[in-house]
Amino acid sequence: MKGVLVIIDGLADRACRLLGDKTPLETAKKPNSDYFSENGQLGYMYPVHEDFVPGTSEAIVSLFAQDW
Repeated sequence: MKGVLVIIDGLADRACRLLGDKTPLETAKKPNSDYFSENGQLGYMYPVHEDFVPGTSEAIVSLFAQDW
């Protein structure tokens, strides 16, 4: 079985009045990610301790089972 791992890092944003109180992501045209959202599977993974909020480098490295 083949799969695709999509790592979306730094995607969060704040709502903007100019965009009708939506985030840029909510207003963007994104047919590919919408397709994957509707047809893919979702799961949770805790590559680091559940109470630890990693930075970008720590998070990406830990996804591939490497110690930081």
